[in-house]
Amino acid sequence: MALAATAQPADGAPGAGPRADVAAVSLQGIVKHFGNDEQGKRVAKAVESRAGEAIIAVAGIDLEIRDGEFFSMLGPSGSGKTTTLRMIAGFERPTAGRILLHGEDVTDRPPFERDVNTVFQDYALFPHMTVGENVAYGLMVRKVPQPGRDRQVADALAMVRLEGFERRKPGQLSGGQRQRVALARALVNRPKVLLLDEPLGALDLKLREEMQIELKAIQQEVGITFIYVTHDQQEALTMSDRLAVFNRGRIEQIGTPADVYERPATQFVAGFVGTSNLLTGEAARTVVGADGTYTVRPEKILLTEPDSVPGEDEASALGTIRDVVYLGPDTRYIVSLQAGGELVVTQQNLATSSMEALSAKGRTVRLTWKRQHNLPVADA
Repeated sequence: MALAATAQPADGAPGAGPRADVAAVSLQGIVKHFGNDEQGKRVAKAVESRAGEAIIAVAGIDLEIRDGEFFSMLGPSGSGKTTTLRMIAGFERPTAGRILLHGEDVTDRPPFERDVNTVFQDYALFPHMTVGENVAYGLMVRKVPQPGRDRQVADALAMVRLEGFERRKPGQLSGGQRQRVALARALVNRPKVLLLDEPLGALDLKLREEMQIELKAIQQEVGITFIYVTHDQQEALTMSDRLAVFNRGRIEQIGTPADVYERPATQFVAGFVGTSNLLTGEAARTVVGADGTYTVRPEKILLTEPDSVPGEDEASALGTIRDVVYLGPDTRYIVSLQAGGELVVTQQNLATSSMEALSAKGRTVRLTWKRQHNLPVADA
């Protein structure tokens, strides 16, 4: 069930919706420094900065997020992704640069003057209020009349599959249900941009995977721009239309999940987004036939008998299986190469039992993969 529709004014009229040719969010030269106060010390700890120094949490970001897309900011702790989200929300002011929401400069506007809402990991629900009262809170602040408020609350709860939960208290709900209430409360005001700061981090793995699918479905149904912060690369790959990979206050790569996974721009991206193998030095010269650094994904590699002959379009290397990790659906093999270094190989267990997989340890094998999967990557 969709949120209640409202009459849309003609394009260009007061209150008209966002123009298709204007980015939902535009960050222009955004920099954020923290001082040596308590907040600065917390940031310094996250980014491993020395006490007494100016902490550069965001070191110059240019980014455009399209209207209506699910965009993820992915990176480790201290990479600048949450600080960037907080600046979009208005909770932090940039040290330099501009923030535009649908073409309007909001750099110096407080949070309540920006048409955005935020969903946090801890949900921030009012424990003394019912679910319905929590969802209606923003509408009450805006003085939406009671009949319209009740209808919008019901529509928002239906959107997150919580019909009939209006009278329950947050303490009577599961973690996944509380997360849905927080999402309904954020959506009920129909913001143009919804910011989500690791909202699934407190959930167990199975529920988190279920909610990833739910969130993507909800975003597609409401058509609102979602900006999602996470350190979980699987979440980012599963839900995003595009994502930005953050590292040390900068963006290393922006692209679709397939672009970032299949064609990582740097060694950091190759290692952080999924499991990656790096061939460099003598291994690169022997296997690839060139100097430099190359990456190949574990699932692209086949294990074959050592005397097998690779095709003309295949790269090949001999090695010894050093370790085996049985994962149920597939098995991970760590292979020490004769040319130096190691490669991780992942193979589906189509007809292999756990005993067969584990017994492969110590075997000499030939690894083969298509040459097109040797991807050059930058050092940083």
